[in-house]
Amino acid sequence: MKKICFTAALVLISMAGFAQYEYRDSNRIGIFFGVNQFTLNTNNFQTKPDTGWNGGLSMRGNFYDDWDMVYAMQFSENNFSVVTNSVFITEDTNYKLASAQVSFMLSYKIVENHLSLEFGPLVQINGKLKVDQDQENNIISGTTLLAKDIVDISKFNFYPTIGITAGVRHVRLNVSYQYGLNNMLGNLNNQNLGYDFKGNPGILNGNLIIYL
Repeated sequence: MKKICFTAALVLISMAGFAQYEYRDSNRIGIFFGVNQFTLNTNNFQTKPDTGWNGGLSMRGNFYDDWDMVYAMQFSENNFSVVTNSVFITEDTNYKLASAQVSFMLSYKIVENHLSLEFGPLVQINGKLKVDQDQENNIISGTTLLAKDIVDISKFNFYPTIGITAGVRHVRLNVSYQYGLNNMLGNLNNQNLGYDFKGNPGILNGNLIIYL
């Protein structure tokens, strides 16, 4: 995953450099950080959304008339919980997911430098889910599975994304929603666990962007 993230960073920097050459007066490179709320939509077990963090790099440049193109690379830690049973009690077992995303968004400028609407695709690469060692042997409610049985999820997903960005020329707030089209739990179906797994992630992001 580290090699993929490094390659993605080089691609983003290269695109930014090319765009700077083409549109020197309009391009802005930004750094951003913020929070996310991750939801795993599945009928296989009961899940609850939780809060994580984001950080990354973006580049905004003229595309055509009132349209900008926004390239971004985002690193995130996503969190959600699953209802489990531990001995005689029921508790929420927390899962963490580290991910890297590369997005290519069209941005319609409603008010120049102040308000825009963005939409487009992004791809995500992620590792396995991580669960605390003291909870990994909890039994997932409604199943015979242990919490550690579902960590080896699919490593790739495709997210259509829509969002809005508002602020001033050099500081803006972006709020976006992403929905994963691929079955995030699909890889579990290759492990003979006795269940037909299906789950699609939804991610609500709020990021503060500082344009340099």
